[in-house]
Amino acid sequence: MTDDANAPWLIVGLGNPGPEYAANRHNIGFMVVDLLAERMRGSFKRAQKAQAQVVEGRMGPPGPESRRVILVKPMSYMNLSGGPVTALRDFYKVPTAHVVAVHDELDIDYATLRLKLGGGDNGHNGLKSMTKAMTAEYHRVRCGIGRPPGRMQVADFVLKDFSSTERKELDWFVDRAADSVECLVAEGLERAQSAYNS
Repeated sequence: MTDDANAPWLIVGLGNPGPEYAANRHNIGFMVVDLLAERMRGSFKRAQKAQAQVVEGRMGPPGPESRRVILVKPMSYMNLSGGPVTALRDFYKVPTAHVVAVHDELDIDYATLRLKLGGGDNGHNGLKSMTKAMTAEYHRVRCGIGRPPGRMQVADFVLKDFSSTERKELDWFVDRAADSVECLVAEGLERAQSAYNS
């Protein structure tokens, strides 16, 4: 698998399957890839080669500059995300550097974005599973959700829905995160970082 400009991109929204998790903070990755699918006029279908839902399409300006992308929602629950992601990466012949994980991030203030390549998992079980399955050299779009208030446990916080105050900004935040993914794929990490990192 060569990391060339024409290789497809695998955009992975991290989250948990099922309606009871749909609006959780931990599922912002799903929300972002759902919006990207809408923009591409695609609908998620069950992947044949992995426990995941996928949309195949193109991102970027029409014509030769557009990039082939596969949007992915692993259906394995967060802490087992690595298996489906690796299976799809291999099936679509995607270089690891063209894999993008879109995920919630506790150590960044709510509605703040940070994009990077590689790094640790910071206790995030979805990233931990992906890194164990295929090394850490994939891109991350880190969607800040902030720290739990008071003595609330992290697990309880991430598996709760966004608060009514947070929901006022949520559509804007998800929209901006989707924009940052499109910029990363079309124009590269440095351009996306300068435009969206805050």
